[in-house]
Amino acid sequence: MRHDPEDAYRGRPALTRRALLRGGAAILGGLVIGIELPVRRARADEPAAAGAPLNAFVHVPAEGPVRLIMPAVEMGQGVYTSQAMCLGEELDIGLDQITAIHAPADQAKYGNPLFVVQATGGSTTTMAWTEPLRQAGATARALLVAAAGAQWGVDPATLTTENGVVTDPASGRTLTYGALADRAAGLPPPTDVTLKSPDQFRLIGTPARRIDTPDKATGTTVYGIDVIRPGMTFAALMASPVLGGKVAHVDDAPALAQPGVRQVVVLDDLVAVVADNTWAAQQGLAALDIAWANGPNATLSQAQLWADIETASKGPGVTAQKQGDALAKLGEGTLFEATYELPFLAHTPMEPLNCTVHVRDGACDVWVGTQVPGFCQMGAAKVLGIDPSKVTINNHIIGGGFGRRLEADYVVTATRIAAKVDGPVKVIWSREEDIKQDIFRPLYHDRLKARVENGRITAWHHRITGASILARWLPPAFKDGIDGDAVDGAIDPPYAVGDILVEYIRHESVVPVGFWRGVGPNSSVFSIESFLDRIAKNTAVDPVAFRRGLLADNPRALGVLNAATAKAGWGTPAPASPFGARTGRGVALMHAFGSYLACVADIAVSDPGDVRVTRVVVAADVGRVINPDTVVAQIQGGVTFGLATVLHDKVTIADGRVEQSNFHDYRLIRIDEMPAIEVELIASTEKPGGIGEPGTVIVQPAVANAIFAATGVPLTRMPVDAALLAKAV
Repeated sequence: MRHDPEDAYRGRPALTRRALLRGGAAILGGLVIGIELPVRRARADEPAAAGAPLNAFVHVPAEGPVRLIMPAVEMGQGVYTSQAMCLGEELDIGLDQITAIHAPADQAKYGNPLFVVQATGGSTTTMAWTEPLRQAGATARALLVAAAGAQWGVDPATLTTENGVVTDPASGRTLTYGALADRAAGLPPPTDVTLKSPDQFRLIGTPARRIDTPDKATGTTVYGIDVIRPGMTFAALMASPVLGGKVAHVDDAPALAQPGVRQVVVLDDLVAVVADNTWAAQQGLAALDIAWANGPNATLSQAQLWADIETASKGPGVTAQKQGDALAKLGEGTLFEATYELPFLAHTPMEPLNCTVHVRDGACDVWVGTQVPGFCQMGAAKVLGIDPSKVTINNHIIGGGFGRRLEADYVVTATRIAAKVDGPVKVIWSREEDIKQDIFRPLYHDRLKARVENGRITAWHHRITGASILARWLPPAFKDGIDGDAVDGAIDPPYAVGDILVEYIRHESVVPVGFWRGVGPNSSVFSIESFLDRIAKNTAVDPVAFRRGLLADNPRALGVLNAATAKAGWGTPAPASPFGARTGRGVALMHAFGSYLACVADIAVSDPGDVRVTRVVVAADVGRVINPDTVVAQIQGGVTFGLATVLHDKVTIADGRVEQSNFHDYRLIRIDEMPAIEVELIASTEKPGGIGEPGTVIVQPAVANAIFAATGVPLTRMPVDAALLAKAV
């Protein structure tokens, strides 16, 4: 059973940015004063704080740190700190004076302005929440200053604030924010606030230590998998190994004979063993005798899936972008054509899927780490047939999301199990189930054609074939047959390519697919950048020089390209490596998620065809930077994630089953494979862009182009095929 996210959307009025910034109880940056928010804490054991909520994002206690009700979820990307910096900047407090907690499930108050729904993903947190959180801080500060002015009988405009204290310079009197909170909450909110100018910033743009690091370092952070509830049991589960299969028969006697096993829950598509601890649950699951009804997908193969998408790619497409008459121009002159394919991919977050659920008295409590608390609330309510208001989502810091926790399916599954169990039950997916029952990144098939005249591209045709995630995840966003995510990075390339036609062909299979770090741009940027290198080689032009010739009207893109290539020493040979005599240097450029990145990768190839990446240089223009340390860390983490993708990772299907099961056959980058990663941030006054995913996207084509330079073998289907590279010796 899968949760339909449209349930969370259905019946809601359309939320425009204007509606979010104004109106009723859903004004971002200054919600109706005095509302006592039903806060769900990131730390389940954190005591409630007395004091007053000044808006949906700011709660000022009588004593202690200001509480930031954080609209975006922390899953390792550093938004605890960056969101706190935005709030603290305008509220005139330091990071040491802020406690950040996750917002409750509330689509109206905490709906992402770019998604409309309450979701953390798409590298949108900084883009979506910088201004609203600054407005929230400025609004709270204005109320506190007004309260102090009223108490002292002075003009609020004469008062100053610093480090959570309001001062009257004329008399030297001071009041803390905590002492003013109750009075401030009773005042009418200002209709307009003035935000600081960049020259007044104390926090924004400065390197800041992450405020969530100390608890993580000392082991006191409570992730979803750490939750303990009184009387809690533990469940291990197994779903049909064949896609879409069902349970035919279960002999539960062997499991019930295991020490600590209390119960076996049999549903139509899965079996769960409930026990006193996780080990006992796993042992009971291993002892079960389960017969599966495999269903119609038992003969499905990866070869068939590749053949199906290839066939679909030749069918009619929907126009996603059109300027001029590219098809007519492509019938003349020098024509280049290439096809690129990307496999299914799993997410493999360090914290495997887990969810604790307690169903009782017509209500439900859920403890989980999720990127979509509203969807989870709706999904659990639908399972139980109760009103969503009866479902409480206690959200936790997440040990890795990468898009997997943009789905509510695992909360739905845990709720289905918990409905059969007395008391709270923690459901934990094994690593094998986490991989085999994932919601994978889709297969993608990209076909590109270009006409080149005098070193310039004058016509461009890009056909993208793949599943539509948005059509399922948020149906109102799937418009006119176009999945905006699938064509992201293709419909607005950074280059001048003359007449352009971009088409999208929706192609679905029985394999469940969803968001994966970078999603559409993984496909479009990889194929575009690889294609440009092939054109450059076939026209005897340096790849960087070729790109520069297409960027005369795009200074931000040209800026990152020049910065990355200069830092990497483009034009000099890639350094020799003991790993292999064949060395190469590759370049790639991207514009997606509101940011511009360029990457240069150095690689070495051994005689057997193994690839070692020795150095990666990235230049990034992400607009105005909130915390440069976080931006650099996100690029480094994204590059690491992307390296595993281009070198190792794929999910394949045989006999209707996912063939991969753990890290021995779904490889992550290991310590001895890690290259040096150098990052240069370009100073910018543009609006903030996203950075959670671009590092993953940009490194893949850079490595592919480095392999092409070293071996002459173009990488047209990821990951690297060592056998092909070995033949090229």
